[in-house]
Amino acid sequence: MKSKVYFCNMRATKASQSISSKVSKLFDIAGFKNIISENDLTAIKVHFGEKGNNAYISPIYVRQIVDKVKSSGGKPFLTDSNTLYKGSRSNGVDHLITAIENGFAYSVVNAPIVIADGIYSKDSLDVAIHKKHFDSVKISSNVVRADSMIVLSHFKGHEIAGFGGAIKNLAMGGAPAAGKQQQHSTVQPKVEADCRACKMCLKNCPEEAITMVDGAAYIDPDKCIGCGECISVCTFDVIKPQWGTEMDKFIERMTEYAYGAYITKKEKIAFMNFVINVTPLCDCVPWSDAPIVPDIGVLASFDPVAIDQASFDLVNSQTGHLSSFLGDKGHGINPGEDKFKAIHPKTRGELQLEYGEELGLGTRDYELIEVK
Repeated sequence: MKSKVYFCNMRATKASQSISSKVSKLFDIAGFKNIISENDLTAIKVHFGEKGNNAYISPIYVRQIVDKVKSSGGKPFLTDSNTLYKGSRSNGVDHLITAIENGFAYSVVNAPIVIADGIYSKDSLDVAIHKKHFDSVKISSNVVRADSMIVLSHFKGHEIAGFGGAIKNLAMGGAPAAGKQQQHSTVQPKVEADCRACKMCLKNCPEEAITMVDGAAYIDPDKCIGCGECISVCTFDVIKPQWGTEMDKFIERMTEYAYGAYITKKEKIAFMNFVINVTPLCDCVPWSDAPIVPDIGVLASFDPVAIDQASFDLVNSQTGHLSSFLGDKGHGINPGEDKFKAIHPKTRGELQLEYGEELGLGTRDYELIEVK
């Protein structure tokens, strides 16, 4: 049976067609009110963006969801888990400061922020899943304990997962640092021969696993936890993951974590993907590159696999921007070509969708319903 995915495009010729209005309309038409009971403590899972990043979902759009949850009888709070890597969101205090500085102040979004895994990323609960890689997964306690949850995801590229949408948002955003480490444990990058000794990787490694040896960075495999932060911050793009079967295991582990977060909510979870500012990298990097395709719109569904599949298909149906990273690569520009494979050629992002369907997280078979 096909899952319903509701979609609003970016066109507007009057106030009632603004993106803010369309987000509210999607909430209503998709039936999100039905998952919220009176006085539910409703988690709105959102990425607040790293300092210096500007591609994350606008707080103005998040406010529409907050107001809808309140009108449905719920008590909304915004939430995300702390990061594994060093940065502006690696503990609960810095995370809150970054969120507020990026526009998620109460006066803007009309809801408090509750960091899902506490100030030191120690607050989590074990959730039994009994899957291929994990018997149980560590899920941030305030994700588990929330009565209902709406997951708002910025759909974009990712240097290891290929792309990030609802599944990755659930998996990484729903896990404390220890859970993130479990997901990344098969990913141990290596430094290529042409290291320029910029030392950005040394400054950003959370485990101090990188040292300078003979004028080049060296990653100690015994200390490396596979978080991938060095890959993102390498100024000269000379730190690379070890691809192949181990990378497939990473995506499977990530998807099992998404499944673990998902089952804690049963029939009380819904998803929106914002296919806007589709940047090559995650919002965890402290910058935002030019979007690889035109802004497409916003999607809503109760099925995380279906909404990611629809978002993936919509991005790939576009003509890519020549002035973006796609233009640098020189391929993937034409409609129908895999944009994420073009910018991250060794990734297998579609494995999230395949394995997610296998786990029972959702279906890749969807009906796209455009909302005017």
